[in-house]
Amino acid sequence: MTKRRDTLKLGLAAAGVGLASKVPEAQATPKWDSFPQSGLVFPDNLETSIVANPSPPVTPFTAPLHVMRIAEPIDPGSYDPEPDPERHQRWDDFTPEQFYREVLSEFRWKYHHEAPYGDGVEGNVGRLGDENVGSWSWGFNGQVPGETYHAYYGEPIFLRRENWLPDVGEGNIGFALPSTTVHLHNAHTASESDGIPMDFFNPGEFWDHHYANFAAGFDRREIMATLWYHDHRLDFTAPNVYAGLTGFYLLFDERDSNNERDRSRKAFRLPSGEFDVPLILHDIQFDEDGQVVWDFFNPGPVHGAEFPDTGNSQGTSNEYGPEPQAYTTNGMIGDRFTVNRIIQPYFEVKRRKYRFRILNGGPSRLYTLFLHVVPADGEPYDDNFVVISTDGNLLERPLKQKSISVWVAQRHDVIVDFSRYSPEDKVYLVNRLEMRPDGAGPSGRMLEDGDGLMEFRLLPGKVRDPSRIPRKMRKLPKVDMREVRRERLFVFDYDNGLWTINGRLMDPNRVDAAIEQGSAEIWTFRNAGNAWAHPVHTHFEEFQILEVNGKPVTDGDVLKARKDVVTLGPGDEIKFFGRWRDFLGKHVMHCHNVVHEDHAMMIRWDIVPPGEGD
Repeated sequence: MTKRRDTLKLGLAAAGVGLASKVPEAQATPKWDSFPQSGLVFPDNLETSIVANPSPPVTPFTAPLHVMRIAEPIDPGSYDPEPDPERHQRWDDFTPEQFYREVLSEFRWKYHHEAPYGDGVEGNVGRLGDENVGSWSWGFNGQVPGETYHAYYGEPIFLRRENWLPDVGEGNIGFALPSTTVHLHNAHTASESDGIPMDFFNPGEFWDHHYANFAAGFDRREIMATLWYHDHRLDFTAPNVYAGLTGFYLLFDERDSNNERDRSRKAFRLPSGEFDVPLILHDIQFDEDGQVVWDFFNPGPVHGAEFPDTGNSQGTSNEYGPEPQAYTTNGMIGDRFTVNRIIQPYFEVKRRKYRFRILNGGPSRLYTLFLHVVPADGEPYDDNFVVISTDGNLLERPLKQKSISVWVAQRHDVIVDFSRYSPEDKVYLVNRLEMRPDGAGPSGRMLEDGDGLMEFRLLPGKVRDPSRIPRKMRKLPKVDMREVRRERLFVFDYDNGLWTINGRLMDPNRVDAAIEQGSAEIWTFRNAGNAWAHPVHTHFEEFQILEVNGKPVTDGDVLKARKDVVTLGPGDEIKFFGRWRDFLGKHVMHCHNVVHEDHAMMIRWDIVPPGEGD
């Protein structure tokens, strides 16, 4: 049997990447090699499905990248029923100025033009070509990922999402649940519009979201840039995201103005328009017919028990169907790498600067990315990224890095200047971080050559480039320890086959932390495991990391920034400072390996009036 990496290496070599076709020697990394890769108990005969049933082969770098269209506003008079301002906090303070509608539905999507993924016509990807061919997917307004939103600070929007997914047992995707809630990660959004896991809506229902688009605490230093939206359904986030329910939401202001020709002295003039390209990474497994599959391991109810009807916070019942299935609790790893839901695409670029907004959409794989250059003449080398953001927040100043670490839900905006290369050079985005086959975390090894995710094809000729890389960007808000009301410790562990925080599983009716509005707290995250990793996300507000394993974060480190995801490796302990402002209500904190989240590594925390905290 040809193993996954052999297949990909052979495909890379056939495509002329210049990477070795043999399985490379892996290298230990200081981050992981001091920890024994043990601690999870599996059956002796455990074999993941990408080993037992690998996806059909495909020729890499022969399908064009899908670039998502920009969402267009609608006439608010078309809503039926009309929006209800009473459902939303601070509606009158942030009255919507733009209105949108999203329809969640099932359709066929071509991850590649080659069979069995597509209709065999070169260039026919996405929904092009034969509409009866392709992988069944879920998406927003007929595409996956969904439309990209361009929103502006000071311009609130209203978005209605309608669930047109087929009822349980009536659709073509059997591993996901057509009951959904959509979270705008990590918007400063009131609870009722946040898309928390308990606020799900079923086929035939809708949910209204009010996005106020103002900086937390009205502090201009808190402005964000690259956000994304995704399904967050209680217990089913991983399969629903895997089915296709993700998309980008980009925020702009007078500095990051979406105009590289902006004449304002305040404007950064970052690459814009066709040169500002969101890229979402997903690894996926397919069956022999090119259909997306999930790594199930135990069909049927667990130990014969029935799944309870827990309902959601609005009182809607929860129907699972007659034969629910249990699935991997560790992580879902696919053997086909996709960018914007196209298998190993190519993207034609002009010889100038581009802004790429790189997002790890999950569900479980972690990446260490490199920009690999194969010159027409000379030896291959890794070039620098110019990193301008982390987790959607612009840095104080750009950083040059040979690699970027992108764990699930993390974002990095990078600038690549293709004028540095000749049209005959080959440039690739490559991942070299090897994962454990069960998906719980990295294996402890870095791949020498790595897996090519996409190819950048340079177009001949020179072009004008008015864009800039600013020397300075967003200043960080000051950390004032006098604001701190209390400290909390959260320990992430694995107990009896499930993932816990402070020894407990998620209970949506239990408040694990009651935080007083307007206060600050210090939180410490500790990974009690020695073999797995947790990208931990807390909703609603960014935070600033103070210490990593007892050592202060220093200037020039990409962690010296506002963050919404903590990369919690084996044995790690990370301390951060955060504030909670502007709204009241319930939110969550969880592992963003969404398989861990579903089983059930998540807590609920509430923002409560002053004097009512715990």
